[in-house]
Amino acid sequence: MSETPDVLILGGGIAGASLGAELAADGAAVTVLEAEDQPGYHATGRSAAHFIECYGPPAVRAFNRATRPFLESPPADFAAHGFLKGRPLVWFAYETGRAALEALTAAESCLSPLPVEEAVRRCPILKPDGIVACSVEETAADIDVAGLHQSYLAKLKRLGGRVVVKARAQAVRREGGCWRVETPAGAYAAPILVNAAGAWAGEVGRMAGLPPIALNPLRRSAALLPAPAYEGFEAWPLMGDIGERFYFKPEAGKLLVSPADEVPVAPHDAYVDDMALAEGLHRFEEGTTVTVERVESSWAGLRTFANDRQPLVGFDEAEGGEGFFWYAGQGGYGIQTSVGMAWNAAAQLQGRPVPEPLAGLGLDRAALDPRRPMPTALGH
Repeated sequence: MSETPDVLILGGGIAGASLGAELAADGAAVTVLEAEDQPGYHATGRSAAHFIECYGPPAVRAFNRATRPFLESPPADFAAHGFLKGRPLVWFAYETGRAALEALTAAESCLSPLPVEEAVRRCPILKPDGIVACSVEETAADIDVAGLHQSYLAKLKRLGGRVVVKARAQAVRREGGCWRVETPAGAYAAPILVNAAGAWAGEVGRMAGLPPIALNPLRRSAALLPAPAYEGFEAWPLMGDIGERFYFKPEAGKLLVSPADEVPVAPHDAYVDDMALAEGLHRFEEGTTVTVERVESSWAGLRTFANDRQPLVGFDEAEGGEGFFWYAGQGGYGIQTSVGMAWNAAAQLQGRPVPEPLAGLGLDRAALDPRRPMPTALGH
């Protein structure tokens, strides 16, 4: 067995990397165990992440707002430049989505109504047929996901943390006041175990012998299409159907389109379901002037949610859960919340209160308690 760190973290994606780096900065000895041969292979590496301040339930929106200043202007010893590049978000609604968009726009100061004709001017391939309302978040932005993830891994290692790859948990048990994890890379133990295993977090909990918590891995697909022949295409907004039937945006000189699918699946190395992608591309064709003649590439990733769609953050108070810390269920919000979530979780692990600015934004840790009352089925 390797030397015993203060904290073991299962999962080297953006969640595990950011939390590990924050703990190391506070002086903790941290070892991250990554199942694959490189961190970020699954959800982090497949994210088409966009910073959307008004996206998600209340706790998520607090994390979004706390994270933004860091992403815009990180400390010089973390990165030489920011991780955001402005790209507004335009939500559009058909009749069935009108009420939802109006309610969201009224509730969120970052959203403003946008005339339909202005939405079409900004994105000329959008068909106005049937669209009854639009709103815009002017301050939305693309996120440099790879840059952010690599900066956190570099910080973790610079501060003495370890990242062990090809170390998938095969057995997890509490033994002698520590959590012991058996992996193909060896056995590791620490008094605190952080479960940041993404789509596999539910399996890790079961492996540890804890009562089940409903976590739902959901497959989402995306495709890159040839760029439409329009001048200024690269500056188009992210365009999203508020009914989550599809969204699209420029991406590296191509047009990224997603059917915004959420298909329940077992945790696995996600792959595209051709039928789901074809149906989503058909909806995209109906809503735009584009005829899809060629898909240049496609991929899928897993977004994992608890039934109430709020993350699970905190120690497990169930019998046998001493020292077991849940850090899971970030769903589609994990990149844009990563900084604020890591600040809060690092403080919580060390027995400190909710840090500013999260406290000022009204973050309630009880809303993230892994054993909080929860709906019996996944909500929307």
